[in-house]
Amino acid sequence: MAKKQAQKYSLEFGKKEKVLNYACQTYQLSRPNKVGTVMALIRQCQPKTIQEWEQWYFENAHTDGKNTFKITKESLIELGIRLHEKITEVVIPEWQEAFHQLTLQDCIDYIHNLTINRTFDGYVREKSVVNDGLAQIYPAVRFEESPAELDHAGDIDYLGYVGEKAFGIQIKPVTAKSNFGNYSASERMKASFRDFEAEFGGSVFIVFSLDGEIANKDVLKNIEQEIERLGKL
Repeated sequence: MAKKQAQKYSLEFGKKEKVLNYACQTYQLSRPNKVGTVMALIRQCQPKTIQEWEQWYFENAHTDGKNTFKITKESLIELGIRLHEKITEVVIPEWQEAFHQLTLQDCIDYIHNLTINRTFDGYVREKSVVNDGLAQIYPAVRFEESPAELDHAGDIDYLGYVGEKAFGIQIKPVTAKSNFGNYSASERMKASFRDFEAEFGGSVFIVFSLDGEIANKDVLKNIEQEIERLGKL
């Protein structure tokens, strides 16, 4: 029996897709604080048709964050206008300048830097956060690197074992000028975190690293509470 092909409703933007995606991600125009937690919303809706989903979304969707507001067709149009402004006024001029300055040596150096330098920096950063930070704060927890064969390995850097259960740690780098308070995990990552919790019993915590130190100290209280919870299971 031939496999039934699911009908796709997504539009195709061709070569423009990369530009649209880059600008949308860079300026965070599709984050939950702009369009709501769309995957959670559609699961709540359980629509049978795209028309049913669209109607339900505009009737029920609110942004997720401190200053929430109801999402409307007009608010999505406004986001589209902002996206166009960012692309035409910022992205295109910046890229044109970069294109004119780009050299063969830049490309060679970039590949080497991405493969060797950044990988090593990330490795050292993770080791420092866990071995010099978390492992010292929670000596009763056994921390292990996420094995490559783990389904969630791309989103989980370390596992913290409390008995037979474990919580997950994702380590993200930040600079002194970064505002990690605005960071929001993607819907895909949230789904991966839920799968991890179902498998290992513990939640996943995002730890921001600044020069090998834990930048978001407030996460430690949440980790401590999770360790206590897992210890009682």
